Amino acid sequence: MRLEPLLTADETRAAEAAHAGPMSELMERAGTAVADTVLRRFPGRVTVVCGGGNNGGDGRVCARVLEAARREVRIVDGVGDLGEPDVIVDALLGIGLRETPREDAARMIELMNASGRPIVAIDVPSGINASTGEVPGAAVRATVTVTFGAAKVGLAIAPGHFHAGSVHVAPIGLRPREHEHALVPASALLDVPHKGPESTKYSAGSVLIVGGSRGLTGAPMLSALAAFRSDAGYVAVAAPESTMPVLEARLLEVVKHPLPEDSAGRLLPRSADAILVAAEKADAVAIGPGLGRSDGTSELVRILLERLDKPVVLDADGLWGLEPFARGAATVLTPHAGELARLLGTEAKEIDAHRLDAVRRAASRFGSIVLLKGADTLVAAPREGVLVAGYGTPALATAGSGDVLTGVVAAFLAKGIEPRLAAALAAVAHGVAADLVAVQPGTIASDLLPGLQRALAGEGLERRPLR
Repeated sequence: MRLEPLLTADETRAAEAAHAGPMSELMERAGTAVADTVLRRFPGRVTVVCGGGNNGGDGRVCARVLEAARREVRIVDGVGDLGEPDVIVDALLGIGLRETPREDAARMIELMNASGRPIVAIDVPSGINASTGEVPGAAVRATVTVTFGAAKVGLAIAPGHFHAGSVHVAPIGLRPREHEHALVPASALLDVPHKGPESTKYSAGSVLIVGGSRGLTGAPMLSALAAFRSDAGYVAVAAPESTMPVLEARLLEVVKHPLPEDSAGRLLPRSADAILVAAEKADAVAIGPGLGRSDGTSELVRILLERLDKPVVLDADGLWGLEPFARGAATVLTPHAGELARLLGTEAKEIDAHRLDAVRRAASRFGSIVLLKGADTLVAAPREGVLVAGYGTPALATAGSGDVLTGVVAAFLAKGIEPRLAAALAAVAHGVAADLVAVQPGTIASDLLPGLQRALAGEGLERRPLR
C-alpha cells in the first residue's frame, strides 16, 4: 500500500540537501511552479510579498516569471503597501517558523488576510508551523498552497490544515528519503479485503458490539449496521435486556445478546462473563456506543479490557473515566477532542491547538492506537509516525457519525488488517462515504451506510485528502 509522505521542516531540508544540483535550481523550479498556478487560476494584477531566505527567493522567481508573462507585478519586501492586487502571493515566512511571527511579519499577514483577495501561499501559509500544523500567532489564510516535493505536515493537520486552502504538490526534483508521517490516500481502500468465493460469515470478519442503554439504543445499531456495510460477515450486539425490543425491531441481521442492567438501563459489571462468551465467536469487539456513564459501566470496561484477548475498539462512553491499562491484543481508542482532553487531563482547546502532540501523547500514555477524530483525522501508535486521513467533511458533524466510524474500525480489525492501518482506512472510508452521499445539507449518520458500500466498491477514490 502506497502512503503519501508528509514532511516536517527538517525532513524537507534534508531532501533539499540531498539534491544533486544547486539550491538555485530548486528555487527556479519552485517559483516557476507557483507562477504557473497563478497564471492558470487567477487573472489580473499580482502582489508578491517576499521575506528573507528561500521562501522569499521563490517569490522573486515567481514575480519574474509573471512579469515575463506580461502580468503587472508588485513586490513587497516584508513590509509595505500591497497596492491594489487581484491576487497575492505569500512568500513571507515559509517552513522555518517555530514561534509567533515578529510584529512586522504579523502586521503584513493581517494586511494580506484583510485584503479580501485570493492568496497563493508558497510551501506553507506564513504563520503555520510546517512540522506540526500549529498556529502560534497570526497566519495567512490561503486560497491555494503550492508546496514542493511532498506535502508538509502542517498542511494536513489542523489548525494549519484550515489555513492551507487547496494544496498543490509541485514536482521540482526533490526526492524525500525519509518521512515519519504520512497521508492515507482514498485509493488505499482498494486493499481492504472483500468476501471471496470461499468466505463464510465467520471468515469474512465477525464483530461484537458492546453498548446500548435505555434511551441510547441508536448508537450500537449504527455501529452494527456500519460493520455489516463494511463487509463484515457476522455482527452481534450485547446490550441491556430492556433495549431488546428496539434492537429486535430494527436490526434484522444482527444477533442480540440480552444482558443484566441497573435501574437506569445500563450494563453491569456482572455482564462481563456473558460478553466474554459472546466474544468467543468474534474477531474484534467494539465497546462503548450508547453504553452510558456510571461507575458500573467503567468497571465493566476495565474487566473486558483485562480479559478479552481480541482486538478492541473503544469509543464514546467506553472512554469515560478510562485509565491506562495493559493488554496483549490491539486496542484502538477513537476520541474526539473533548474526549481526548479528558483522557489527558487538559482542555479541548489545547487539543485543537496541538493535535499532533496530543494524539502522540495519548498513544504513549495508553499504549494503544489512538484515532483522533476531525477534518484531519489522526491515527497514532506508540513509537510510530502518525497517519493522516484527511477526508473529514462538514457532513460528518452530526450525531451518530462516530458510532458509524466505530463499526467500520471494528469490521476492518475483524478482517485482520494491521490495527493502525485498519483505523486509518476506516477513517478514510468514513470520509469518502460522506462525500458520496452528502450532496445537500441535512445528512444524518444513517445516510453514511450506503456510502460505505459505494466507497468500498471503489467509488470516490479519486478524492484528495488535501483540498
